Amino acid sequence: MAEAGAGQALAPRLATPADAGEIARLRSELILSERLDEHWLALCREQLAARLVPGGDARAYVVDAPAGGLAACALGLVQAVLPAPAYPKGLAVRIHSVATEPAHRRRGFARAALSALLTHLEEEGVTLYELYAHGEGSAPLYASLGFARDPALMRMTRVTARTGTQAS
Repeated sequence: MAEAGAGQALAPRLATPADAGEIARLRSELILSERLDEHWLALCREQLAARLVPGGDARAYVVDAPAGGLAACALGLVQAVLPAPAYPKGLAVRIHSVATEPAHRRRGFARAALSALLTHLEEEGVTLYELYAHGEGSAPLYASLGFARDPALMRMTRVTARTGTQAS
């Protein structure tokens, strides 16, 4: 894809299993508080590739960087939930990663990738969307795409420490 200039359309594309390594790298370098080592990057790459296949639970849109690799990505993980009037098909998605390489920021790549992902998910019947933004920097983007803070929700996490570095 050529680099987008003023007025030039962005061209996000549906990610394939071959993009899993770059998506995992962007997540590691730009989203996580601590970068993953090569073992964990390989594990993420392998698992994400298996989930990006048709029928898998991962959907992603990416923007290719002109010099190779990815300039940006938006990744969602679809899950089945019990249906309710607001989500009658019982499909929900957690927007897991939205990231743009620093050299490609301020060009609309994240917006283009996330917008394409949301359109794709809507076409699949997903009506419940969750995302966790890191910091306030992306809040205006997410708000412009229809996301709103929910004061009724409290995010709590519990991580059980396991010995060793192997995932089970």
